[in-house]
Amino acid sequence: MERVLPPLMRKHDVAMWLVVSREYNEDPVFYSLVSPTTFAARRRTIYVLFDRGPELGVERLALGGNSQGGLFTVYRDPAVENRELLGDAQWKLLRKLVDERSPKNIAIDISQTHAFADGLSAGEREQLEEALGAENRGKLKRAELLALEYVETRLPEMLPLYRRLQENAHSLIARGFSSEVVKPGVTTNEDVVWWLRQRALEGGFGTWFQPSVRVQKPGKAGASFLSEDGPAVIERGDVLHVDFGLSSMRLNTDTQHMGYVLRPGETGPPAGLTAALEKGKRMQDLLLSRMKPGLTGNAVLSEALADVLDAGIKGTIYTHPIGDHGHGAGPLIGLWDRQQGVPGRGDVPLKPGTWFSIELSAKVPVAEWGGTEVFIGMEEEAHMRADGKMEWVLGRQERFHLVR
Repeated sequence: MERVLPPLMRKHDVAMWLVVSREYNEDPVFYSLVSPTTFAARRRTIYVLFDRGPELGVERLALGGNSQGGLFTVYRDPAVENRELLGDAQWKLLRKLVDERSPKNIAIDISQTHAFADGLSAGEREQLEEALGAENRGKLKRAELLALEYVETRLPEMLPLYRRLQENAHSLIARGFSSEVVKPGVTTNEDVVWWLRQRALEGGFGTWFQPSVRVQKPGKAGASFLSEDGPAVIERGDVLHVDFGLSSMRLNTDTQHMGYVLRPGETGPPAGLTAALEKGKRMQDLLLSRMKPGLTGNAVLSEALADVLDAGIKGTIYTHPIGDHGHGAGPLIGLWDRQQGVPGRGDVPLKPGTWFSIELSAKVPVAEWGGTEVFIGMEEEAHMRADGKMEWVLGRQERFHLVR
C-alpha cells in the first residue's frame, strides 16, 4: 500500500478510490487491502483511498471495520460515540468526507471484462450514487486497470515464501508419482488424487482446486483416463500427468508434472517419451523468451505460437497470472480453447512484479507407441523481475518422475 498503490493511482489518473464491501460479499480487491487476520468485511466496510500528492502520499481511511493493524485510519462520526457506522449514517459520513476532500475524480470497481475490477455490487452502487449527490456522481469513473494491477502486483519479499510453497508442491508430486504411493496393477489415479489431498491437509496446506491425475495407456491406442471420469488402475508402461495446486498464507501454486511407470527391466522411459518431454520444455523456453514488459498477453501468445509452429511442435499455450488467486489478476496468455487470443483479458500488458503459471501442453507422436500421440502437460511458476526478465520461481520439471 505504500510502494505499489500510490504510483498505480497516479498512473491511472485516480484521485480517490472507493472500495465498498459487505460481509460475505467482498470486493475481490478487499483481501489485497486487509490484514491476513481479517476474513470478511465488517457489516459494511468502505475504504477511501485519497491521493494527496507525492509529498503527502495516499490517505487511507476506513468507514466501518478496524484499522487493519494501522493500515487505515478509522473514520467515525464524532457526534456518535461508541457505536459502529451503520446504514444512512455511514453513507452520510462518506458524503461529508468526499465533499471535504473534493477529489477531481472518484474510481469505483465496475468492469465488464475483469472480475477483479468488478467488485461493486448493484445494490451498493445504487446506494453509493444516491449518497454522493449529483456533483460527486459526475466524478465517478471506472478504473479497471487500477484494481487489476493492484491485485496482480507481487512484492519481491514474497518470493522466498512462495518458493518454499512450491518446494512442498514439487515434493508431494514426486512422492505421489513414486512407488511410495503407486502400486502398479492396484493403485488408481483417484487413489493418488486423494493421497495428495490428505498429505496437503496434514502439512497445513489448502488446495484451491481438486487435483487431477491423468493416465495414458499405450496398450490401448493412447487411451487417456482422467480421475474426474472415474478410477483407472495404473499399470506398468503408463504415462501419468498431475495438475495440483497448494494454498497457504493467501498464496496459491499451480503445477503440472509428468510421470512414467517403469516396465520390468527399464531404467527410464522410452526414448520417444523423453523426446516428447523435451518438446514441452522447448515450448516453455520459447514462451518465456517472448514475455516482455509492455507486450499484451495476446501479442505474446501470437509470437510464441508462431515460434512453436516453426519448431515443429503441436502445442497449446494457456498461461495465466497467479498469486492471491490461482487464476490471478493480470494478462491472460491464451486459453486452452482460445488460441487466437482472448479479447479484453488478453489485451492487458505484461508488467514487472507479476507471477505467472507457465501452463502449456504438447501432443507428440511416440514411435514406441506405434506413432500414437502422448499428451505432455507442463506448468510451473515464473515471475517477471524488475528488469523485465522472466525467471522460474523454483525451477521446472527436467525429467519424468519414475514409478519403479
